[in-house]
Amino acid sequence: MASSSALSKLIPDLSKLDALDGSNYRRWSQRILIFFEQLDLDYVLLNQPPVAPSTVAVHADNQGQTDALAAATFSKYEKDNKTVRGHLLSHMSNKIFDMYLKERSAKAIWDSLDTKYGTDDAGIKKYVVGEWLKFQMTDDKTIMNQVHDYENLVSDIIAEDMQMCEVLQANVLIEKLPKSWSDYRNSLKHKKRDIPLQELIGHMKIEEANRLKDKVSNNSSHLSFKSNIVESGAASGSKRSFKKGPPNKRPKPQQTTNFKKPNKAKHDMKTMKCYVCGQAGHKAYQCQHRLDRQNETRPRMHVAEDMDDDVIAAVVS
Repeated sequence: MASSSALSKLIPDLSKLDALDGSNYRRWSQRILIFFEQLDLDYVLLNQPPVAPSTVAVHADNQGQTDALAAATFSKYEKDNKTVRGHLLSHMSNKIFDMYLKERSAKAIWDSLDTKYGTDDAGIKKYVVGEWLKFQMTDDKTIMNQVHDYENLVSDIIAEDMQMCEVLQANVLIEKLPKSWSDYRNSLKHKKRDIPLQELIGHMKIEEANRLKDKVSNNSSHLSFKSNIVESGAASGSKRSFKKGPPNKRPKPQQTTNFKKPNKAKHDMKTMKCYVCGQAGHKAYQCQHRLDRQNETRPRMHVAEDMDDDVIAAVVS
């Protein structure tokens, strides 16, 4: 049990290996070959398969021992071939998986992939260089994670036998920094000596840690300032509510309902009755039957009758 647990720790994890889609063949083949090397299964891909025991030519005196050895070797190879073939097919995209599903030999699959995707050096070189040139950092991700992506692109270029000095790698990385790091980028450009890539990455790691620390400190101070403002506003409001003074200067309570008081001035005059005469249409102070208005001179009416009885004219003076 102890030996098996120790062996499992040494075996790399292929769960994070990207499926082969053709464009990532170089990295994919290197990683999966390392996996088979640690399992002692790489011979299935690199060596010719053993001959079946029935076709082995042996001498009569040791024929039995040789047949047994050949049979054991061939049996082990068949078992290992199935294991390697299963891993190869399990880490392919659906299109490539469909092409090689019927192939029973793991070495045949390996050689075919190398012929199809590993010989186009010019195309692969153009692809990796294009990805390196298009790379640009953003403020959405952490700087160090993007630096690791940049290092992987540089590794792809170097793997294609294209040499690149560390000073060039560092200077290009400086130009890839996001806009929020423009002040830091300008300060690096004013340095008189060249900075290797690994030294630059170390400086950037420290710079990012300091920026994150300052950001957390600024956020905490801002929250504390806002809480103090809220508390002071609440305290001053409570003090104002208990102030003493004349009734006309005291704060009026806020209206909490939407009900409106009826407007007495808008009552219909036709519905109102005079309490002097009891008739509608006027108020008491307008009533002609009030005692204080009995002696007032009333307008006199002069009626003139014409010869025609049907016409009556009235003049009010």
